[in-house]
Amino acid sequence: MNSRKFAIFAVFTVQLLYGLNYTIAKFVINEGFVKSFGFSLLRVTGAAILFWVLSLFLKKEKIDRKDYFTFFLGAIFGVGINMLLFLKGLELTSPIHASVIMTTTPIIILILSSIFLSEKVTKLKILGVFLGFCGGILLTVLGKSTRTGDNVLLGNTFIFLNCISYGIYIIIIKKLTAKYHPFTFIKWLFLFGIILILPFGYTEVAEIEWHTFTPYIWFSIIFVIVGATFGTYALNPLALKSLKASTVGVFIYLQPVIAGVFAILMGIDNVSPVKVIAMALIFAGVYLVSKKPKATT
Repeated sequence: MNSRKFAIFAVFTVQLLYGLNYTIAKFVINEGFVKSFGFSLLRVTGAAILFWVLSLFLKKEKIDRKDYFTFFLGAIFGVGINMLLFLKGLELTSPIHASVIMTTTPIIILILSSIFLSEKVTKLKILGVFLGFCGGILLTVLGKSTRTGDNVLLGNTFIFLNCISYGIYIIIIKKLTAKYHPFTFIKWLFLFGIILILPFGYTEVAEIEWHTFTPYIWFSIIFVIVGATFGTYALNPLALKSLKASTVGVFIYLQPVIAGVFAILMGIDNVSPVKVIAMALIFAGVYLVSKKPKATT
């Protein structure tokens, strides 16, 4: 498997894990087992431990002292703001709404990468973003869930702010992936992330009644920590080594498809011809943006 194929596999796996995460994390929070900020602290702390343990078995790289500030900036946008706003927004809105709002991220990344990374914005890429966005809008309008939040408008706003924060994070780490192995800096991002989230989540973690957890709740929390946090943050930088930031970003259009299918399997949504069309538009958009441009002679 060449580096580009592996990168596409990695970024697809990231979206699969995120897509499942909406319904799984939503259930844990709304059933009252763990509050959103406390859940954020659990997932960041758990992932940080995994990254630091893994780093013991990897070759150590020397880090330039000036890059620690970049690590901290990445932690602010990619861990602190991103984690807190995502789970709080998910608490207040539905999984399908949250996943569809995330489809604005590629547009944000496309704009930021063209400004800060000088990535060329081709007509094919613009068309891909447009098709994916149209599919996302269709799912926004038609997506329904029995898990209605207490304040959908506020929840959607938090998710959108999370998208902006995540877009900034992708731009920040794109430069780091060219200099370091992903695990070299991600362990620091999560260590700084614990410091950032601790003031918000400490009290809620202290209130957790661990003895009330069912096997499914334990599985859900482990999935969020190991899969939707450790796994996604490990694979995303690996994908960025071989793909443009805007290309990685457009794969987020897969999240509403995966979240919608999982919601259907869980019995909280249904299939309709228009939704199938929306999903087809999303897949078409991902294909066009990820398609490697022909070499010019």
